[in-house]
Amino acid sequence: MKMKLTSMAVAGLMAASPVLADLVFPSMSYRTGPYAAGGIPFADGYADYFTMLNARDGGIGGVMTSVPECETAYNTEKGVECYESLKGGGGLVYQPLSTGITYQLIPKTTVDDIPMHTMGYGRTSAKNGEVFTHTFNYPANYWDGASGAINYLLAENGGDLNGKKISLVYHNSAYGKEPIRTLTDLAAKHGFEFTEVPVDHPGQEQKSQWLQIRRDKPDYVIMYGWGVMNQVAIQEAVNIRFPMENFIGVWWSGSENDVLAAGAGANGYKALTFHGVGKDFPVFADIQTHVVDAGKAAGAGDQIGTVLYNRGLYAAMLAAEAAKTAQEIHGVAQINASQMRDGMAALEITEEKMAALGLPNFGPSFKVSCDNHGGDGMVGVTQWDATAKTWTLISDFAETDKELIDGLIAEDSAAYAAENNITPECK
Repeated sequence: MKMKLTSMAVAGLMAASPVLADLVFPSMSYRTGPYAAGGIPFADGYADYFTMLNARDGGIGGVMTSVPECETAYNTEKGVECYESLKGGGGLVYQPLSTGITYQLIPKTTVDDIPMHTMGYGRTSAKNGEVFTHTFNYPANYWDGASGAINYLLAENGGDLNGKKISLVYHNSAYGKEPIRTLTDLAAKHGFEFTEVPVDHPGQEQKSQWLQIRRDKPDYVIMYGWGVMNQVAIQEAVNIRFPMENFIGVWWSGSENDVLAAGAGANGYKALTFHGVGKDFPVFADIQTHVVDAGKAAGAGDQIGTVLYNRGLYAAMLAAEAAKTAQEIHGVAQINASQMRDGMAALEITEEKMAALGLPNFGPSFKVSCDNHGGDGMVGVTQWDATAKTWTLISDFAETDKELIDGLIAEDSAAYAAENNITPECK
């Protein structure tokens, strides 16, 4: 029987406990390979947040944390090997940072009773917690991204996209293909013409794709890219004089790495997000004091406030808050992976909580439940200022087309359940 205690009672219980083993948060990083420029700042932000918690707070609930790291190079086979090598170390939650790796780990983590968090990536229908009991993708998923982009464009066009042309430039992989069905259905709903433009890995050659875009003359381009593909696409858009303000990338196509190479030409480019930008948040002063100045930073300490560093820090914060929730639910400090799963399924992030953590207005408030592992799917839009070399949030975190997305999730998750002999249930 699960025992639910107040935070004060848990704190008292923990204070009386003997020294405990670390709470382990494995980092499946990629500091090498074609996507290292994106993997490094994320891994740094993830590690630095836990280092700060250890130094500032004495860990989580009185228990210190550790972040063992395994290099995947964004390679699916290596990612699975990393999971297998790390899982014996008591890891509480795995974040594979790759849609390809995610697809391979969904059945493994379920059997092993270990939760997996695929924040803003992975299999979108994993939001259905009755089918995907150990996979979580809060606070937003790829289909939320597609809908968020269309909702933003609807607002920019007085609520009417009828007759407009919208092209999707996408990484020709499981990741890049995720939004196609959603955009197809949204095109039918809103009357715009939708065109697919695939780009093969790693995306260094895109001349033919952008010649097609110049020929088709879409009103807007949405991009689901990663790594060098983003840089090349933005430069090619500049070359054909495609208006940057009409070019919107998903959150994996909206970091400093993607726009700096194009210089002034990238000015006005937009990208979706599910978290804040910049370093004007109190938590970063604590990172500077307890981590960077103390010589404990995972990297050089020069990435603080960049988009992907912030994303890694945000992922760590959500993991830490889920661990606290699990400690409260079970009344123990030294939680295991199964208990961590319960904490993730009961996680609630409020503005009050974020402000107390030094991250006021950093992301949308959301609530997870046993049947909803994806939260509320709120998406914002950022824009690049090439002169100031900064991203600015230019919209509120807004709701996406819940009715359409929930229908697609129900359909896809039901098919997965049938294929894998899963009886949906709330755990």
